[in-house]
Amino acid sequence: MPLNDLAIKRAKPGPKIIKLSDGGGLQLWITPDSAKRWRLAYRFGGAQKVLAIGVYPAVGLKEARMARDAAKLILAQGRDLMQAKRGDKAAKAEQDANTFDAIAAELMDKKRRDGKSPVTLKKLDWLLSFARPAIGSRPIAEISARDVLGVLKSVEARGTHETARKLRTAIGDVFRYAISSARCENDPTTALRGALVTPTVTPRAAIVEPKAFGGLLRAIAGYRGAPETCAALELLALTFVRPGELRGAAWAELDLENAVWTINAERMKMKRAHRIPLAPRAVAILRGLREMTGRGKLLFPSVMSSERPMSENTLNTSLRRMGFKHAEMTSHGFRASASSMLNESGLWNPDAIERQLAHADADSVRRAYARAEFWDERVKMMTWWADRCEEMRQAA
Repeated sequence: MPLNDLAIKRAKPGPKIIKLSDGGGLQLWITPDSAKRWRLAYRFGGAQKVLAIGVYPAVGLKEARMARDAAKLILAQGRDLMQAKRGDKAAKAEQDANTFDAIAAELMDKKRRDGKSPVTLKKLDWLLSFARPAIGSRPIAEISARDVLGVLKSVEARGTHETARKLRTAIGDVFRYAISSARCENDPTTALRGALVTPTVTPRAAIVEPKAFGGLLRAIAGYRGAPETCAALELLALTFVRPGELRGAAWAELDLENAVWTINAERMKMKRAHRIPLAPRAVAILRGLREMTGRGKLLFPSVMSSERPMSENTLNTSLRRMGFKHAEMTSHGFRASASSMLNESGLWNPDAIERQLAHADADSVRRAYARAEFWDERVKMMTWWADRCEEMRQAA
């Protein structure tokens, strides 16, 4: 006789397993521990077998019957239910391993092993966080260009056009990694080129007029903030490295006896080691700084932890306190200031200036051959620039 919910609810356990039949091989096993488990008895290849379906009431009578009927169809195809179930589990495991999130995690791990900086990895993870809610749990091979466009448009709708553009690149990185590992066949982001608003690129503010730059140097010299911050700002003026390269500088990178600062490739934007000739004034500042922070690893440690560099906002905030607005000068602007005035002087090879700025040539062919360091000229140029900075400071 077929079962009904009332009979199932009233069924009591005994000292041994009690088996209640619903027909067609579907049984409800009531075990001594009071659990009620659905089982399907069937024959395959001349052998009697039992397939577990689920536990009542999580799997109700209706769901159990549907599972029985589905199993009958599999048997009619000449397939064993046990093997089919194992195949389903394997397919599910493969699907879980091939979701967008899973492949993104693999890509992050690969980039970590490749030596990408923590900052780069953190930024990539932040970008991908915009995609995870919508497509993270989906098999990557099933994600379409329309799905990705929906993610990008939701970011673009906030007015963050540059973030949307970088997110498209980050999502494309995940798809291309999946293609290289045979988990999908195409990158839908390639079809989305031109689909987003082109962000307006605003150059970082910089003071390039000598008299005004001299006033900036006087303001730095008279700044009453932390001595380390004053030293950092003056070193930015003298070396015109990127602010992140300065903030993360370690004492082990410096050879003050030979007046050379060497930044390894991992810390450089272009992933190419960079040597900086240090003018006498820069060496003097660094010797004084060593009295303050030389016991630790970093030149400019955070006030919160000696293992971390100072905040990226520290230098710009100091410029604001000196009275320089964001539209006038930024910490990155020291690079443009030096580049402009060095080129205008007409004294130095433009390639030497570009090499000192650690720029990569936009022409890939020229870049392959233009590997000269221009070291001797750069040593003279950096000393001249330090002297020129002092002239501008005195004349302001």
